Amino acid sequence: MKYVDEYRDQRLARGLLARLHAAARGLRRPVRIMEICGGHTVALCRAGIHAVLPPNVRVVSGPGCPVCVTPRETVDQALWLVEQPGVVLFSFGDMLRVHGARGTLGAHAGRDGRVRIMYSPLQAVEYAAAHPACTCVMLAVGFETTAPALAAAVISAAERGLKNFRLLSAGKQTPPAMRALLRDPDVCLDGFIAPGHVTTVIGAKAYQFIDEEFGKPCVVAGFEVCDLLDALVRVVTHLAAGTHAVEIEYTRSATWAGNEKAQAIMAQVFEPCEARWRGLGSIPASGYAVNKAYASFDVTQTMNVPQLASDDPPGCRCGDVLRGICTPPECPLFGAACTPDHAAGPCMVSSEGSCAAYYSCGVRGERREEQRVEQGGDHRGERQ
Repeated sequence: MKYVDEYRDQRLARGLLARLHAAARGLRRPVRIMEICGGHTVALCRAGIHAVLPPNVRVVSGPGCPVCVTPRETVDQALWLVEQPGVVLFSFGDMLRVHGARGTLGAHAGRDGRVRIMYSPLQAVEYAAAHPACTCVMLAVGFETTAPALAAAVISAAERGLKNFRLLSAGKQTPPAMRALLRDPDVCLDGFIAPGHVTTVIGAKAYQFIDEEFGKPCVVAGFEVCDLLDALVRVVTHLAAGTHAVEIEYTRSATWAGNEKAQAIMAQVFEPCEARWRGLGSIPASGYAVNKAYASFDVTQTMNVPQLASDDPPGCRCGDVLRGICTPPECPLFGAACTPDHAAGPCMVSSEGSCAAYYSCGVRGERREEQRVEQGGDHRGERQ
């Protein structure tokens, strides 16, 4: 951490901001850049970067929060499991406040110990080993940063011969979602700021398709102000020049190949599968399914978990926020019927959700699309 101060230097930040404005003067039209990481969303809001962007550059938040992209049916499946005799469910804390059609997991947490918060997936393994009479189910939510630890827990349970440990696999893979967003005619993106921690695991090579298939720039960024400004300078410079590439700004952690040991652990337990995302629908090869070698640990194959479908609360636009179609203040529930204390949708529940980030940082009126039209024309529907 002692080396991070240089990425918070105010003089450097002002210089990068000046370079960003200079690069933006070379753009032929307004552009939309998406960051797809909850940490980036929080950092951008906290630093007030949205307010100082060039008028022809817009940064929108995408599906970068694992809690937010988890569909309601997964929450309802978890609630169904809790109601089964002898089941104890382990979950990360943020998921306890996400609503399903059947309520929240948090409503069960204080009753009889049937729902427990885990800080590490290995806690669920230890509990299963100590309580052989119960069925211990781990709600496995997360992106590529969480998947290695979830896989390691399954491997540990197998090595210990545990017969009462199960996984409700709801993990998500980031690159397929980025591909789906680029194909969505309503989103219209010009470039990406890619997530630093995810890339540390999977490597920047995972984004090659953005450059090669779609001709868009993509820059892997860290989480400090200067990281994000530097990444924006790189993306906007490419757009102004009509070029595109995948670059790594976050070189102190991310590499082109990624963490190959973590990738091997994930591949040992999981295989890609079609998965549902809140707001994005079903995306091929975007989920983590337990493979045949570890099928006995997959709760959906051993307990006949039902497929449950439910709609988001009336008025909630979390799905549109996750696609970058609207900003949180444009949701009619934001700040009124939906606050961190009384969250209607998951984007206000998680600390890394876009709505929670905007609310906690006091962002209430980011420039809206109609204002953008007055400044530079309607960008919706334009495609490169």
